[in-house]
Amino acid sequence: MRVFKFGGASVKNAAAVKNVAAILKRYPDEDLVMVLSAMGKTTNGLEKVVKSYFFNDGQAELHLNVIKEYHFALAEELFTEKKHPAYQALKELFANLANYISEPHGDDFDLEYDQIVSYGELLSTCIMHHYLTEAGISNRLFDARHLIKTDNNFREGSVDWNITPHLIQENVAPLFKKPGHPIALTQGFLGSSPEGLTTTLGREGSDFTAAILAYALDATEMVIWKDVPGLLNADPKYFDDPIKIDTISFREAIELSYYGATIIHPKTIKPLQNKHIALRIKSFIDPDADGTIIREDFADDSLIPSFIFKVDQMLISILVKDFSFIAEHNLEHIFGIFARFGLRIHMMQNSAISFSVCVDNDPIKIPKVMEELKKDYRLRYNEGVELVTIRHYDQETINRVLVAKKVFMEQRSRVTLQMVIKDKE
Repeated sequence: MRVFKFGGASVKNAAAVKNVAAILKRYPDEDLVMVLSAMGKTTNGLEKVVKSYFFNDGQAELHLNVIKEYHFALAEELFTEKKHPAYQALKELFANLANYISEPHGDDFDLEYDQIVSYGELLSTCIMHHYLTEAGISNRLFDARHLIKTDNNFREGSVDWNITPHLIQENVAPLFKKPGHPIALTQGFLGSSPEGLTTTLGREGSDFTAAILAYALDATEMVIWKDVPGLLNADPKYFDDPIKIDTISFREAIELSYYGATIIHPKTIKPLQNKHIALRIKSFIDPDADGTIIREDFADDSLIPSFIFKVDQMLISILVKDFSFIAEHNLEHIFGIFARFGLRIHMMQNSAISFSVCVDNDPIKIPKVMEELKKDYRLRYNEGVELVTIRHYDQETINRVLVAKKVFMEQRSRVTLQMVIKDKE
């Protein structure tokens, strides 16, 4: 059995949807589970809907109409029959979402986020289910919220590993016990709380969804289909000549994802490692190519320098008001504040009287964290900085990154270098 995950770029338009169907036809005799992300930049669009809805700026319906027009235009290229059931299914989803944002919102932004942004995956799997059926590819659509149970940590749901594998086994596994069975299709990114409210697994969490399914179903391989030839040592947006890494160990992949390599969600590796399930990254543009294979063998690791860039960061320095030392009780208090508001620290460093952290410049979480910190500490901060991580660095790679840059903070180990930098003025 293989678990396939297709991201937003792989289904960004009608031609891309048709290409996914063509890839699936290459595996006619395989047991396949397919996990699908929202189409194109739909998640970004739905985030605009959430912010407009929550902060009452009057633009929520306008943003929703942009998303609606995009999906119906895409559907019109796939389904020429105007009475095709796909249109009614899409209308119902958009009607449900429109009704939701017509009601007053609660006080929890993260809860509202999950209820609204989750529609991206519901819309994409709706279209894909109907198109695959149209193309003669038998498939069964599962609601991921009935398969993956989490806690109430909205926007970053923690999977209940006692319940989730059993739900997947009970609902999905029987599909593969008969010959000629359909493909199992479901949404990435989504789960549900004990109360049945929609939760999400963290931004770009569809990879993690696929890993959960692979774990629960004892898959032989998980495949992430991307618009790049495999795992690259740098993001093509920042480097003109990135190098493809053919093989890599789980250990190295965990390190890269922890530091922010966007090609793999950080939580993806562990479920696969636990069941010795190989992870392959392949190109949906060139499906014949081998891509990159990730597995347990440490001998696979290359010492090619890998670059990870996190932009739109904030560097916050936290100082004790009476100029006393930053001690263990201070750190416990500070970490507690960041944990309470769900703001992840990407890099940290302390001196005698200050503790500095690099975090995402989150417009919702940052003000809450800083307001809480100001009760006991003095704060200094720099906005618009970048966090650069280099694995297997050397001086040449450092020089390449630091052209016309100012360094605010730096940390080195034997293998990894992290720097908070900004353009020189």
